[in-house]
Amino acid sequence: MFGPFERMIAFRYLRARKGERFVSLIAWFSLIGIALGVATLIIVMSVMNGFRQELLGKILGLNGHIGAFAIAGPLPDYDAIAARIRNVPGVVSATPVVEGQVLLTSEGGGARGGLARGIKPEDLRAREIIAGNIIAGTLDDFGGEDSIVIGQRLANAMGLRIGDRITLVSPQGRTTVFGSVPRLKAYVVVATFDVGMNEYDSSYVFLPLAAAQIYFQTGQGVTQVETFVTDPIRVRPVMRAIREALGSTPLRIISWEDQNSSFFNAVQVERNVMFLILTLIIVVAAFNIVSSLIMMVKDKGRDIAILRTMGATRGAVMRVFLLCGASIGILGTLTGFLLGMVFCWNIESIRQGLMALTGTPLFSPEVYFLTRLPAILDYAEVTQVVLMALGLSLLATLYPSWRAARTDPVVALRNE
Repeated sequence: MFGPFERMIAFRYLRARKGERFVSLIAWFSLIGIALGVATLIIVMSVMNGFRQELLGKILGLNGHIGAFAIAGPLPDYDAIAARIRNVPGVVSATPVVEGQVLLTSEGGGARGGLARGIKPEDLRAREIIAGNIIAGTLDDFGGEDSIVIGQRLANAMGLRIGDRITLVSPQGRTTVFGSVPRLKAYVVVATFDVGMNEYDSSYVFLPLAAAQIYFQTGQGVTQVETFVTDPIRVRPVMRAIREALGSTPLRIISWEDQNSSFFNAVQVERNVMFLILTLIIVVAAFNIVSSLIMMVKDKGRDIAILRTMGATRGAVMRVFLLCGASIGILGTLTGFLLGMVFCWNIESIRQGLMALTGTPLFSPEVYFLTRLPAILDYAEVTQVVLMALGLSLLATLYPSWRAARTDPVVALRNE
């Protein structure tokens, strides 16, 4: 498409000579703008992908994909219900759980709210997100009526170590002749976990199921049967199958999408808005290409007239300036692509380095839920960004190139 003659002229025009520094400076700004726009778009989209994926993995790894709740009160005969749910195709596990809000206190005087979950010891050991992230202690000691497993951040905040006692205070107290008295029970910390999500590591505690039933006074019932499925993204068909398997049993079946839909919808909306906003950086850089090429065409009017009188066609002149603009766009896009990819591959190391250099915490887990900055590259999305940048850059060259091709050599030389 581009011959040797057109390439030679285009690259000669791109090299700044005396008196042409200003046009070249605008071209460099255009290149830098496209590079920064592409890199920023790749980095932000990758971080948003990682943020959503990490949150989805943590939430679904700890809380289950489907919950079967009683219409009112504790859920009786939970073992039979769990067995029927396990027989449904697509179900990985069904776990009876007792859950309740508590106030957590320690001998050192610390106190904070938390969520206590009662679960069978064998079920907790089978839950990889907990069993695979034990920091101290062991789940082999999890059992009986006075053992508890807590998050590492909670242990640090309350000054607890393995073997220390933590007291649970329930807001639903027992009624006495003196009024309502809160329920208090001390448990021995046998293990601590760190799943990498601040909300869970600082507020979740696990009790043996039998101990939780005694503490929350659910008798022989549980709060819910927590179900994990093979594909949590396609949870609706499994929900329908569970309803059919349970028949007329009066239960409420709720999926993770129902419980967290507003949160993940907000993340998706934010991601789309960020994409549109950051795309404007590339659009602005493309307009810079337009302005720099128009100035170049104006500056090279005499050269264009001489080329036309020497036999260069309008198509050849148009291709020369197309190549000038395309070179800026392609080089800027490739630079931004490489910069964005390298940044995403090393984003956590860069964050740690900036924290050490400035002494300021970046990406606080108390605000962003996660303990590290995630970035997951979606190569289809990266390709979309690169093609969009190339497309905008090429579109920006069409009008100036057309204007150059339409230059009348007689008028241009007369004006000189």
